[in-house]
Amino acid sequence: MKAFHSIFDRFDAIITFILEWVCIVLFAGLTLLLTANIVMRFVPLFSLHWFDEIVELIFAALVFYGAAALWVTRGHFSVGDWISKYIANVRLRYVYRLLIELASLFFMGVFLKYSYELAMRAEDVTNALQLPKTLLYACMPISAAIMLLYSMKNVVIELGCIIDPANGETFRAKPEDAAH
Repeated sequence: MKAFHSIFDRFDAIITFILEWVCIVLFAGLTLLLTANIVMRFVPLFSLHWFDEIVELIFAALVFYGAAALWVTRGHFSVGDWISKYIANVRLRYVYRLLIELASLFFMGVFLKYSYELAMRAEDVTNALQLPKTLLYACMPISAAIMLLYSMKNVVIELGCIIDPANGETFRAKPEDAAH
């Protein structure tokens, strides 16, 4: 199990780095576009007729790639694991957590399937820039694939915790703890 975890540690760091920088660049671009839009209202130097399309593209990518980054680092919001403390048997506690991870895995599989179908079926283009809508929707299956991969990783970790509960919390450590 330690070998499995060590293989993913480097991969976690790379994926997290890429997703963080994608989000930073997208957010900076969004900030510049919004600023330009405000300035152009007072000093109309040129038209931003394409503004809505690019903002829509950036927002979609920011939301989905940001969600994937949070999924990788286990930084997404949740109601918390308040039930585990009431399960006295350690293995049953990990079985409970495994069931949660399996539900997440199922959801990510469904999300990947339907977001991929949506992206592939999109045949139209945007009005101003004539960008294919597939480009707009591509962030969904890409981020879903990343989250599906990490859901599978989490299932394997929980299975490892059921097999060896003594090392359970070591294997369940957040990826960013190992990356920094």
